[in-house]
Amino acid sequence: MAASRAALRAMREDAEALNIADVTANWVNAEVLQGEIDARIKALADLSHTPLFFGRLDYLHAPGIDLAEGAAGEHFYIGRRHVHDADGDPMVIDWRAPVSQPFYRASKKDPMDLRLRRRFGYTAGELTAYEDEHLTDPAEAERTSRLLQSEIERPRVGPMRDIVATIQPEQDEIVRAGIGGSVCVQGAPGTGKTAVGLHRVAYLLYAHRERLARSGTLVIGPNRSFLHYIEQVLPALGELEVKQATVDDLVGHVDVRGTDEAAAATVKGDARMAEVLRRAVRSHIAMPQEPCVVVRGSRRWRVPAYELEELVQELRDRDIRYGAAREALPQRIAHAVLVRMEQAGEAPDDRVQDAVARNPAVKAAVKAVWPPVDPAKLVLRLLGDAEFLAEQAEGILTPEEQKTILWTKPARSVKSAKWSSADAVLIDEAMDLVARTSSLGHVVLDEAQDLSPMQYRAVGRRCTTGSATILGDIAQGTTPWATNTWEEALTHLGKPGSAVEELTQGFRVPREVIAYASRLLPAIAPDLTEATSIRESAGDFEIRTVEPADLTDAALTACDEALTKEGSVGLIAAEARIPALRTALGAAGVSCLAPGEETSADARLTLVPATLAKGLEYDYVVLDEPAAIVDGEPDERTGLRRLYVCLTRPVSGLTVVHAAALPEQLDGR
Repeated sequence: MAASRAALRAMREDAEALNIADVTANWVNAEVLQGEIDARIKALADLSHTPLFFGRLDYLHAPGIDLAEGAAGEHFYIGRRHVHDADGDPMVIDWRAPVSQPFYRASKKDPMDLRLRRRFGYTAGELTAYEDEHLTDPAEAERTSRLLQSEIERPRVGPMRDIVATIQPEQDEIVRAGIGGSVCVQGAPGTGKTAVGLHRVAYLLYAHRERLARSGTLVIGPNRSFLHYIEQVLPALGELEVKQATVDDLVGHVDVRGTDEAAAATVKGDARMAEVLRRAVRSHIAMPQEPCVVVRGSRRWRVPAYELEELVQELRDRDIRYGAAREALPQRIAHAVLVRMEQAGEAPDDRVQDAVARNPAVKAAVKAVWPPVDPAKLVLRLLGDAEFLAEQAEGILTPEEQKTILWTKPARSVKSAKWSSADAVLIDEAMDLVARTSSLGHVVLDEAQDLSPMQYRAVGRRCTTGSATILGDIAQGTTPWATNTWEEALTHLGKPGSAVEELTQGFRVPREVIAYASRLLPAIAPDLTEATSIRESAGDFEIRTVEPADLTDAALTACDEALTKEGSVGLIAAEARIPALRTALGAAGVSCLAPGEETSADARLTLVPATLAKGLEYDYVVLDEPAAIVDGEPDERTGLRRLYVCLTRPVSGLTVVHAAALPEQLDGR
C-alpha cells in the first residue's frame, strides 16, 4: 500500500514537472496541451480516505499466455485506477481492465483460472483486514464474503460512494456491455442501478476514451439534489469530464416560471404533440405565386412560379429539417438560374451560383415561401391561439385536449410568458424540427420511468448517433404520465429493441422493509418481480400509530432515537407537512439539512419532501404520515408509487409514524 501510494505521488510529480515550452507551435496549442496536463494532474490525486486497491488476483497461469507453454502464474492488485512504478511496470491494475474481470465474476464453479481472490478491508483509508478465497481448492467450501457483506452494510454518511469493490456478477455484465448498443436496466429499490449506470460510464470511458472524448458523455438525473448526491462517484474513479444535467437543463431555452395542471402536462407530454408541432412548423411553407427574376449586369434571368413550386415541393417531400431545407432552397433556385445561363452560352462556376443564391430577389423569394421560424414564438402561438392550435391538431388532439392545453390568458411575448417545464420540452422539439440537435457519444438517463414521451424524445435527440444507458423502476413512476413499459419508453427514445435487463437482488434496503414495501406492488406494478435483499441484517422496522395532535412530536421523537445510532437520518414527509416539521425541529433546537446537502458527523438529519426522496438513501428513515404522501398526488396509483419510493429509502432501519389510516395495501402486518 505504501509503495503504491509513493508510486502514484511520483506519477503526479512527473506530470507537474512537464515543460511544454519547446514542444508547442503556438499559444493555442500550448493552452490545449496545458489543459490536458492539468486534467491529468487532477486525475492523479491521491484521496486519503479512498484506498488505491481493494483486491488481489492470483492467476494459475499468466494471462494472455498459451496454457500449453506452462507459464507460471501471476498476481495483480486490483484498484480504482492504474498505478505504475518508475520502470513503467504496473503495481495496481485498473478495475476496468480485462485482467480485472475475474475479481467480479469468478466462482467455485467457474474460477476463471484464478487460484486465489483476496479482498482487503479498510478503515478511514488504512488497510485493516483481508480475506482469501481459494477458488480451485476443493476442500474449501464456497461462502459469503464477510468483508463484502460489511462493505455493503456500512453506514451511509456523505454523498453516494462508488461500489467498485462490491460489484456483483449480474451488475458487472451490464457495466461491461459494449458501446454499440443501448441498455435499459429495470432495477428494484436498492439493487444498485444508479451505481451500475455510473460505473458503466467509467468503463466506457476507459474502453473507448478517444471516441467519447470527441463526442461527449452526459448523466441525466431527476433533480439537482440527486445530481449533487451522486456527483463524487465518477471523480473517485478518476473520471472528471462527465457532465451532469436534469431534463429541464437540457431544454432550458426559456425561463420556466409557471406550472401546469396534471391534465395539461399529460397532454403536452404526449407523443402526439410531436406531430402537432411538425404540422405547425411546416404550416409556414407557402407555394410560390410569382416568378423569381434575377438581374445580373444587363441580363435578367427568370425562374417561373411553377418551377419554384416544384423545387419547394421536392424539399417538402424529402421531409428534412425545416432550417436545412430553407438553406438548400436558395441554392436550388440559383442552380435553375445557372442552367439558363449555360443554355445562353455562358460558363458560370460555383462562385456565380453562390452569388446568385445571395441575390436579393432569391432571398425575397425564399422568405416568401419558406420564412424563418422561431421555435419559442411558434409554441407561444400554438398555446395562445385556439384557431391555430385547432388547425394543427385536427385529427390528433380532441377538442377537449386542445382546450386543456390552451392558455386562458395568452402571453404577449416569449419573455413575458409563464412557461412551464412541459412548454420548454415543446420548444425543444420545435427547435429540433428547425435544426438538428447535436448528438453525444453516450447518455445515462436515471429515474427514467418518470419521463413523459416528449421528454424521452428530448433525451433521445441527445444520443441519436450514440448509445444510452436507461435506468429506472416502473414501480417508482411518480408522475401521472409515468411509463407503463420499457419497450414503450425505448421507442420514444429512438432506441427500440434495446436490451432490457432486470436487477432484483437488493443490497441496500433491509429484508423486512423491502418485504413490507412490496405489498404495494400488485397495485402499482403487478408485472414486476418482487425484490429480495442479500443483507443479513433484517433491519430495524417499526410502525407507530399516534393521535393526530401527537403526530409531529412523535416524528421528532423517532428522529431523536435514530440520531443515537451511527449513520444518516432522513425524515421524509408529504410536501404539506414540511413547514410544520421544519418549525418543530427549529423549536426543538435540532438542525436539519436539505436534500442533497452533504451529511457530516455534526449534521446527520435531512428533512426530505416526499417529492424529492427518489434516488436518495439514509441509514435510518422516519416516514411521516403515509396517507398524506398518497393524498398529495393527483391520483391513487401515483400516490402509492410515491409512498413505495419513500418506504424504500432506508439502509438500516425504518420507523413509520402515522395518525391517519394506512393505505389498505399495507394492512395485515
